[in-house]
Amino acid sequence: MTAVDFSDRTIIVTGAAGNLGRAVAAAFARRGGRLVLVEREPHEPDGATQADAARTLVVAADLRQRDQVQTIVDRALERFGRIDVLCNLAGGFRMGEPVHATSAATWDFLFDVNARSVVHMAAAVVPAMLAAGSGKIVNVAAAAALKGGATMGAYSASKAAVVRLTEAMAAELRDRNINVNCVLPTIIDTPQNRAAMPAADPSRWIAPDELANVIVFLASDEARALHGAAIPVSGLS
Repeated sequence: MTAVDFSDRTIIVTGAAGNLGRAVAAAFARRGGRLVLVEREPHEPDGATQADAARTLVVAADLRQRDQVQTIVDRALERFGRIDVLCNLAGGFRMGEPVHATSAATWDFLFDVNARSVVHMAAAVVPAMLAAGSGKIVNVAAAAALKGGATMGAYSASKAAVVRLTEAMAAELRDRNINVNCVLPTIIDTPQNRAAMPAADPSRWIAPDELANVIVFLASDEARALHGAAIPVSGLS
């Protein structure tokens, strides 16, 4: 993947301060991309993204608020003049409640951070891609989107919504030279997941860098024939 060159492209990465967000940002930075790193709280880029501050814009925004999302795009266009790639990584996880006892707070939280954030980013970014005549959008759903599990109904439903939104957007935008696809990771190897599941074998999980490579591929011209794909990324799990 290192041969893929993004030096002439601007990439928006939401959830950029998270484990996956940092891996994805670093992967694009290594390939020369101009980065717009979005997180709810202000933060400084780290690792490979510090190498060229002139090619990195950090924006704090609540993706549940459409006006704040529009500000991300406005600042990206002002700084870099174009948006070529959108990586919708921001999301959340909760489980433990059966469907009949799922609280409104859990339902609203999961659909806001997992699905509404995708809709808000699309509303702000797609017009700029249409004006430019091209673009790539990569959403992060989850393997749990494919089948409901006990005490995970709200989470599975919110991630299934991401898959359906991906398919709908792909059908709407493929003739406008915009590719929309998503990835379906299983458990990602993060410090938080290791702490939550100390008896598990993390070598069977997907590493953030490995998932980042798949996302970079979907954002590249090598994936121009893919529209509406939901790609399982499972490691050895």
